[in-house]
Formats: sequence, C-alpha cells, structure tokens
Amino acid sequence: MARKARQAREARQTRKAEVFDAAYYNRYYVERRTRVHGPTEIARLCTAMTSLLDWWQFPIDTVLDVGAGVGAWRDWFSKQRPKIKYFSIEVSPYACKTYGHELRDITKWRDDKTYDLVLCQGVLPYLDNEQAEKAIDNLGAMTGGFLYLEAITKKDLREVIDATKTDVNVHARTGAWYRTHLRRHYVPVGCGLWAKKDAPVLFYELECRFM
Repeated sequence: MARKARQAREARQTRKAEVFDAAYYNRYYVERRTRVHGPTEIARLCTAMTSLLDWWQFPIDTVLDVGAGVGAWRDWFSKQRPKIKYFSIEVSPYACKTYGHELRDITKWRDDKTYDLVLCQGVLPYLDNEQAEKAIDNLGAMTGGFLYLEAITKKDLREVIDATKTDVNVHARTGAWYRTHLRRHYVPVGCGLWAKKDAPVLFYELECRFM
C-alpha cells in the first residue's frame, strides 16, 4: 500500500514537472501582460535581500537557487555580484535546457555542502504536504546562513494574489503550517527571510522573532 502511494506521488510529480513547459514560463514569467513580476521587480527584491544581509555583516559567497525558473535571480547576481558562486536547480527539464539549470528535485536532492543564501521562490506550494516537509528539511540542511522563501498561502489566495497572473493550481496551506515546519531549522526574520538557527549572525532583539 505504501509503495502504491509513493508511486502515485511520483507520478503526480512527474506530470507536474511536464506542466512546467514553454507555455507555463511564457505566461507567468515572460509575457508582460500575464506575468506577475519582471526583471525590474526581481532586481528590487534581490537588492533588498542582499542589502539586509550586508547590514547584518553576513558575507554572501555562495547562493543556491531552488526552482530558478527563467533565471531572473541569476541574471541579477551575474551583473551586481559577479564574484558570488551561484548554483541553480529546477525540476523542469524545459527550464534546465532553456535557462541553464541543473535538473534536481528538492524533495529528493540534498547537496553535501551548505550555501550562504538559499532562494526558494514559488516552489513549495506545488508540493503536497509530505513532499513539502522533505523539501523544507533539505533546504534547512543546505542553508548556511539565510533562506529567502516565497510560498503563497490560503490567505494569500483569498486576499492578495491576482488570479489572472498567478498559477492557483497549487496546494493551499496555512501560514501556520509553513511556520511550524520552517522553525525546525530557522528563525523568522521577516520579508521572506529566515535565518538558520546556528548562523553566525547577531540581530537586534526586535529585528527577528526568536523562539
């Protein structure tokens, strides 16, 4: 029974990876009329995230981008922080071939090294609960300093997102669910940033929410 359940999950994941094709990326990441964010918005986000780490005097030498999509973060780092060693992975064969990422499944893959900054934007909602838990544990194991996470929740689906520009065919979970699992590895900083519990960084008391 367990084997059949595992096979069913793997089949769903394979079908989902096939959905991440040219049409998907063109609609949600390339076409101006239908995309949520373009290079300008992502550049602002990259600047904000890295500036905060600079403020905390945490050096960024390595970056892991999980679910790197069209490579917007990579393009920014290559221009603004070219000395940083950047590594990107994707579950989509199309994205890997087109945008130059390594084919990896974050629910199964875990590198034997850590990265100063791990990026995971728009990935976890596509995974069921068991897969998302495994992914969070893998992210936690590979984070040496900070995780930037974007994962839309049930509340976001009701109150925040533009359904005409966002793929709503995802697993809707509460923010509390994500916080519960993320806090096994991280301290919440805010604005999508999570600090690894053992990261060598000092915060002012009100800069983050300690356990």
